[in-house]
Parts: sequence; structure tokens; C-alpha cells
Amino acid sequence: MRFWRTALRIAMRDLRIEGRSGEVLLTTIPFGLAALFLIPLALPLDRQLIATVGPGMFWIVTLLFGMFVTFRQSAVESPAQRETLRLLGVDPAARFTGRVITSALLLVVFEAVLAPATVVLYAPEPIDGWPLLAALGIALIGTMAVDVTAGLRGRTSLAPLLVAPLSVPLLMPAASAAAAIRRGDGIVVPALLMGFAVLALAILGVMTAHSLEEASG
Repeated sequence: MRFWRTALRIAMRDLRIEGRSGEVLLTTIPFGLAALFLIPLALPLDRQLIATVGPGMFWIVTLLFGMFVTFRQSAVESPAQRETLRLLGVDPAARFTGRVITSALLLVVFEAVLAPATVVLYAPEPIDGWPLLAALGIALIGTMAVDVTAGLRGRTSLAPLLVAPLSVPLLMPAASAAAAIRRGDGIVVPALLMGFAVLALAILGVMTAHSLEEASG
């Protein structure tokens, strides 16, 4: 219970900071919508083609701009604040979990705005791929990337290089699910793959939280 109380307090702190700054609502979401609007302009005027690539564009934009949502953590906590939390004895695993909760919630809001815009611009078939699982997976990967690159001079460049390949196990099942629905096939295998990937990332993040905090210190 103490673990979850600490994690929820960290999450509430980050949400209050986001509420004051409005970085996701005022910056990330508008840029994500702009990206969705510009992509069809580069495609041939083929409604079938645009509708076919719609779900894929949704997931690509979610990944690219989702990274910015998770990387905002590096600006939320200064080195002095992280050191204060360490001296207060805050469990690194609980701190990791709280930050993941915040990022996942913000990503769900991002996806909730992006999904109807995708339908309007691309008129695709229903977007499947379990946005909640995808948001949690991207939040886990982004939070770990922030911790791995903490204290490094080139962390703003290194973190995206870590997130992109690690996100493949999330994007592939999402794309496979959309294709399977169009073919009329089952989606049990993609669902299990995405669920397994999220579970593995959660276990890895919690298990490495202590060592990553020591390394960044």
C-alpha cells in the first residue's frame, strides 16, 4: 500500500505541474493534429489509399508525439529535486510507476483527441489496437529512456533513439490487428503480443528503477 500511495502522490504532483504548464494540451496536441493534417497532402488524391493508411498514420503520430509527452519528465524534475527525493527515501520503483501513470494518462488524452481527427481527415475503418495498452507501453518505454539517459549531455538525442526500436513490439501488433480486422481474421494473437510486451516492459522498468537511479546519481 505504501508503494502505491507514493506512486499516486508522484503522479498527482506531475499532473499538477502539467495543469499549470499546459505543455501537452497547448503544444503537443496541436502539433500532432497539424502532422495528421499535413500527411494527406503528400499522398495522391486516392480516397481508398488515404483510408487505408489512416490507422497507420494514427499510430505513427501517436508514437512520435507521445515521445514528447514522456520526455517532458526530464524537465519536471531537476537534478536537485531528484536528489531530494533520494534523500527522503522515496522508492525509485514507486517514483517510476507514478511517472508512468502520469505519462499514460496524458497519452490517453492525446489519443482521444487524435482519434476523431484521424477519422475526419482519413475516413479510415475503426481504429483498433487497444489505445490504452499502447499509451501504457509508450509511457513505460519513454520513462525508462529518460532514466537511462539522465545526466548525459546528449540525452535529448539519445532518448528518441532508444524509444523508436523498443516501440516496435507495440506498433506491430496494433498494425496487425487493424489488418486482421479488415481481412475478417481473429485478433487474439496481436492482443496477446501487445499485452505481453506491456507486461514485460512494466516488470523491466520496476526491476531496474533502483539501479538506474544509482547510475544517474
